[in-house]
Amino acid sequence: MAQQEDVFKKIVSHCKEYGFVFPSSDIYDGLGAVYDYGQNGVELKNNIKQYWWQFMTLLHDNIVGIDSAIFMHPTIWKASGHVDAFNDPLIDNRDSKKRYRADVLIEDQIAKYDEKIDKEVAKAAKRFGDAFDEAQFRATNARVLENQAKRDALHERFSVAMNANDLEGLKQIIIDEEIACPISGTRNWTDVRQFNLMFSTEMGSTAEGASKIYLRPETAQGIFVNYLNVQKTGRMKIPFGIAQIGKAFRNEIVARQFIFRMREFEQMEMQFFVKPGTELQWFEEWKKRRMAWHQALGFGAENYRFHDHEKLAHYANAASDVEFHMPFGFKEVEGIHSRTDFDLSQHAKFSGKKIEYFDPEENRSYTPYVIETSIGVDRMFLSVMCHSYEEQKLADGQTRTVLHLPAALAPIKLAVFPLTKKDGLPEKAREIVNELQYHFKCVYEEKDQIGKRYRRQDAIGTPFCVTVDPDTLTDGCVTLRDRDTMEQQRVKIEDLRSLIEDKVSITSLLKKLK
Repeated sequence: MAQQEDVFKKIVSHCKEYGFVFPSSDIYDGLGAVYDYGQNGVELKNNIKQYWWQFMTLLHDNIVGIDSAIFMHPTIWKASGHVDAFNDPLIDNRDSKKRYRADVLIEDQIAKYDEKIDKEVAKAAKRFGDAFDEAQFRATNARVLENQAKRDALHERFSVAMNANDLEGLKQIIIDEEIACPISGTRNWTDVRQFNLMFSTEMGSTAEGASKIYLRPETAQGIFVNYLNVQKTGRMKIPFGIAQIGKAFRNEIVARQFIFRMREFEQMEMQFFVKPGTELQWFEEWKKRRMAWHQALGFGAENYRFHDHEKLAHYANAASDVEFHMPFGFKEVEGIHSRTDFDLSQHAKFSGKKIEYFDPEENRSYTPYVIETSIGVDRMFLSVMCHSYEEQKLADGQTRTVLHLPAALAPIKLAVFPLTKKDGLPEKAREIVNELQYHFKCVYEEKDQIGKRYRRQDAIGTPFCVTVDPDTLTDGCVTLRDRDTMEQQRVKIEDLRSLIEDKVSITSLLKKLK
């Protein structure tokens, strides 16, 4: 685990060094859990968003997009339940004065039991080699069974306390499990209490006349309150979806693990409206489609899993997360939820407007049910970075740091280098950039020796580099280098676009999904 944490630290510093992610307000020593995307980060992030948006709106003729405002009528958050129920259970350690989420402390404890079990299994696998039967070992080994029993009992208590919103019960679990503060090492805890995560501000020209409004904690409500507008103007027939990418804000107390949990973040959400009674089939269908979207990036099926929720939100009748294997364990990157008709019914009740769908086939009106797919752009960005980062030992004993980014997501697709800064080579290289920059992101670089330039582009994740040498001026060919294999081949300048374009376009990813 410690080794994995070291890798994560390296990824965080790599993000800063190569212009992917900077701490926000850096020259003022930063602002807690807020980050800025640098020149390479913004390109990668835009490509991720593009991949999602095009999957939703190009490959589905019944999904359209909107962009709703961040500020919304305050009654919306009353209707959605956020004013009364958007809380985290918090606990303070009196010695370190640090504040924690009680549920996260307990989840970490459950993970510790899992780690103990995995360690026993790994030790036995090493000891018995090929003859090792993991299933039998897990079912019969005394230490594994003991830890499994403790884990299951804790999990059951935790589930009951969370579902009952039992704050005293959560504190009692922390005491019984002897969970200590990671900073002070003591178990001197306060009571658990609720904390609302919404940021509020005031809208209006005078203090007396100002009304309290909230920064949206999710983008979904902007879709629900526009359901009628989109359905009528787009003449949409059920089933249909509305997609949106936008910022959301949560006053997270335990904001940690770099950009994994932030106070200002971006979501890609799609709400899919269906006929009541068909929602669970659509829920399974969207689980399948979303997993295919993730796996098309080529990160390996073993790095993904579904995690079904034990504690369902009061409005849901099914919920599952897509979890990705990060250096700090399997973590949620996307949620898929069957939200029933809760949202539209609530907004109908609070607004006094009729929000229904007239079904011409059944000749009746009803409130549609909703399947939601919701993915954090920043978490997706982090999973891409974590999977792509490698410190590679080369045959000559050297190491190179390389980002094996999927070519379609890479910030720069092609770097063009003149071998030297003279003899007309820079001019020829610029000519190539000028020709290809209309089709994909290209950069020109002439500083440092060629090997160093390759290393720099490897660290940024650029899939292809082209070198212009003296022979280019006579034979019209350049050396094309592949980032992952480091193989080089001579190719004609006029063939560059056809060789590269298909491999680096979002279309190449989408074609795997149709």
